[in-house]
Amino acid sequence: MEYIVLASAIFILIALLMGKEYLNVRNFRKMSLEKLYQDYGTFSERSYKSGEMEHIQKYYLRHPKKYQIDDITWNDLNLDSIYQKMNTACSATGDEYLYYRLRTPIYDHAEMNKWESQIKFFMEHEEERRSVQSLFFNMGRMGRYSLYEYIDNLDVLGERNNRKYILNNLMLIICIGIMFVSLPAGMIALIVILCHNIIGYFKEYKQIEPYVTSFRYINKLLDAADKMSQLKISGIAEEQHRLKECRQKMKGFIRNAYLISYVEKGNGDPFSILFDYLRMAFYIDLIQFNNALRALRGHLTEIDEMVTILGRIESAVVIGSYRSCLEGEYCVPTIQYDGNKGRYLKIEQVYHPLMTNPVKNSVSAEKGVLLTGSNASGKSTFLRAVAVNALLAQTIHTCLADCYEAPVFRIYSSMALKDDLLSGESYYMVEIKSIKRILDQVQRAKKENGYVLCFVDEVLRGTNTVERIAASTQIMKMLASDHSLCFAATHDVELTKLLKKEFDNYHFEERIEEVDIFFPYKLMEGPATTRNAIALLKMLGYDEQIIEEAEMMAKNFLKDGNWQDVEHV
Repeated sequence: MEYIVLASAIFILIALLMGKEYLNVRNFRKMSLEKLYQDYGTFSERSYKSGEMEHIQKYYLRHPKKYQIDDITWNDLNLDSIYQKMNTACSATGDEYLYYRLRTPIYDHAEMNKWESQIKFFMEHEEERRSVQSLFFNMGRMGRYSLYEYIDNLDVLGERNNRKYILNNLMLIICIGIMFVSLPAGMIALIVILCHNIIGYFKEYKQIEPYVTSFRYINKLLDAADKMSQLKISGIAEEQHRLKECRQKMKGFIRNAYLISYVEKGNGDPFSILFDYLRMAFYIDLIQFNNALRALRGHLTEIDEMVTILGRIESAVVIGSYRSCLEGEYCVPTIQYDGNKGRYLKIEQVYHPLMTNPVKNSVSAEKGVLLTGSNASGKSTFLRAVAVNALLAQTIHTCLADCYEAPVFRIYSSMALKDDLLSGESYYMVEIKSIKRILDQVQRAKKENGYVLCFVDEVLRGTNTVERIAASTQIMKMLASDHSLCFAATHDVELTKLLKKEFDNYHFEERIEEVDIFFPYKLMEGPATTRNAIALLKMLGYDEQIIEEAEMMAKNFLKDGNWQDVEHV
């Protein structure tokens, strides 16, 4: 009797501890969800692990389309950082679709209108927004890898069957039967078979464990699709219908994957420990995994469509939140999809999304824009501000400006290039290859009656002055095609004269005082008339003779176009 009381007390204590853990987890999730609601309209503070962005881009890599943002342009514009600041998604589908959206401009008017209507809907309907946020919160993320990395490797598992698992389970039943004849013999046989099964389980489970994680996530995806399709949200009625249809086709997978996803480690479920022993002894999840695998292989298209739909919905919520962060300092762009007005770009009070206390600028261009100005005066930042906002206009339909008007552009840049040490290519080789790809796109745009918007910072900086100016002039004339609008920055003042027919000249200037230099970062019309490189030498205490003679050489060159050495005094 004493043993029974003791055992009961221990059982009750364990149950209380497990119940407390379950309540702690539940309360933590509730507080986290409430924080998610409250954080709507604030920039993301999420930190990204090393290599995480490589996995986030898997949906984008799986869905190639014409004129997506290429790697050079993406890196030139530091779009990883912009994405991370913007991304408040809480599911893997939202993470991956938002990345895809930022690299995939929309070239169809109807598609853009629909995208805009969904963004506005969730901005204006808080109750519906919170409903979908809670679904994505429950979906969560998979961990390190993308769902597509598992799906693409399903063939590695080959054909799997359950014969040996069923045979081992049959042996357990036989052992239990022996116990009714001879309890000691039955117990020994049962222990031996249980040990055999558990050891075998761990060996088999190690092979499929990554895929079990993906199956659990697919089950969460299906659960979210089911709940999403039941919500009364007029803004996504078409998507809800497609989610319901896709899920209906996945009934075989749902039935077989249920037990696999029922228990997850560390979720505080009181039944998880008990179920762990049962599934190890009877190979429950291994059997169900094989059945679910067969059901999944025939419905990868439906999985992909559900990821797309759910990712798009969460991205619409994220973009609405991002707009709210901007506190009204943004506009919905005006984009011409028919191209009848030709190439042009009008942008007012534009600023860069990563700048704090930015200086805003405006420009209206119907032909190329050539920027000159001293070092650190703001040329590169302005180029990036215009480029990023042109991209945001055609992807998330949001510009950090008072006004944006332009046709649909195919956007390319050549700005932040480096030597390729792995291939042994010099900076110049990397640079001319980068510019060549833009020239090729301009030729393609001519044939297809499209328009290229390109950005070049210091064209051909990797070669000598004479050849740089000669080659740059001819390249820039090609980039001034009727089907191309080019924004370029240069230190070569000669180009302002050589390209005055093809490009409008603008500049940034500086204010130099006795011990400091100030940059107003305001865009001015015309070519630059001031320089600061020699002045900076003076400010840092260089020898006066170096300063004076350098200034005299520069003055003589600007006067007659010839370099003349100055004899030392």
